[in-house]
Formats: sequence, structure tokens, C-alpha cells
Amino acid sequence: MKTAIVTGAGSGIGRAIAHRLAEDGCAVAVLDLNSDSAGRVAGEIGEKGNTAAAFGGVDVSDRGQVDAAIQQIRDTLGPPAVLVNNAGITGFKKFLNISDEVWDRTLAINLSGPFYCCQAVVPDMVEAGWGRIVNISSSSAQGGQQFMAHYVASKAGLIGMTKSLALELGPSGITVNTIPPGFVDTPMLRNSEEHGLLGGTIEQHADRTPVRRPGRPEDIAAACSFLCSDEAGYITGQIVGVNGGRNT
Repeated sequence: MKTAIVTGAGSGIGRAIAHRLAEDGCAVAVLDLNSDSAGRVAGEIGEKGNTAAAFGGVDVSDRGQVDAAIQQIRDTLGPPAVLVNNAGITGFKKFLNISDEVWDRTLAINLSGPFYCCQAVVPDMVEAGWGRIVNISSSSAQGGQQFMAHYVASKAGLIGMTKSLALELGPSGITVNTIPPGFVDTPMLRNSEEHGLLGGTIEQHADRTPVRRPGRPEDIAAACSFLCSDEAGYITGQIVGVNGGRNT
């Protein structure tokens, strides 16, 4: 049984990915800043007869916390073979109103976090001669988004890191890909809608999407499942858009 780590797995896309990888036969480490959410998702997976353990209270922007959590995962579930970097924060601010603190915090979580996680697990994957890394970026990094320069920059950096790691780690049997979701119906998106930050309702945006619906967390999880499989061993360094045709 392969050990899979999913960061930000306490809700939304991360939760769906954790459930899907568990159904695929992985022992899933549910890693999240919110301990209650991590425990709840691990419990849901266990109730279905699958294997999961919660690792809550972990801030991925803190290398020490990341290293400690991944050592706990090794001790509890075994060496990691799959890593899904999903944890992230968003935000809407006019460019001139983005403070140093907001800029630094956004990049620390959305870009440094995946960097720390990758550095922590890659030695295990190299030793095994097999590994799968999937970075959850954003379609906004492909086309830009006003009032989100800090967020877009962090997610664009994640796409660049993905491509570089794919070239470097491919000879070791490790694939590295990124999924940039487009307009997925999650608690984070609903919160943005409630604050009038989407430029319309979710339903209005769905009407302008070629497939005429918002994405579901399970849509992202399905793509992630494939990229983490043996069958995807010849796919690396790729941007696999899951966006209903909003970006082509």
C-alpha cells in the first residue's frame, strides 16, 4: 500500500483528493492547518473501510513543522510515495494595496510550502525509484486575474517549479505535474461570492463556461488520481487543465 500525503486536505479540493486516493488503495495522510478538519476527513475515510491518518495543526509555510509532520507520517503510514500539494490561500486586493506582509504570506504558503514538502519527501521517492507529485496551481496563473497579483504570482511560480522538478526527477522514476483548477465550487469560492469578489454569482459564471456548470472538487480529484497512478508514468512536467473549457 502506497502512502499518499495531501496537504490542505481538510476541506474542498483537498478533501476530495484524499477520499479518491484512499479509494485507489493509498494510505492517506490528511494534512491540514485545522486539526478538527483533518480529523474529520480521516474519520470519513476510515468509515468507508479505507486507510487514513490525520496530521493537523501543520502550517506548510514552516519548514520545521513540515519536516516533523512528514517524519510522523513515515512512522505511522510508511515512506511517502505520493504528494499532492494542495494547501493554499487566496485573496483579492488592488495591486497598490498589497502589503509586504500579505505578499510574503501568500508566497510562503502557496509556493514555499510545496517547496518544503517536496524537499522533505523526494529522498523517499528517490530511494524507492518511484514517486508521484501533483501540485494544485490555478487557472488564474495561465491567464492572469485582476486584484490577485500576489495569488497569481504564487501559483505561476508553482507551475514553473513543477516543470523544473519534472526534468530533474524524471530519471529517478518520479513524475511531477500540475493541475490548475478553474472555477471549482468550494467553500473558498462560496466565501468569495458572498463578499462580492467574483464579478457575479457562481451560477452566472457557470453560464459562461463551455460545459455550463462550475467544477466540482471530485473533478480535480479524478485527474489527480490518474496522474498518481502507474498508468501515468509517461506524463510529467505537464499542466493538466481541469476547467470546463474556460481555458484551452
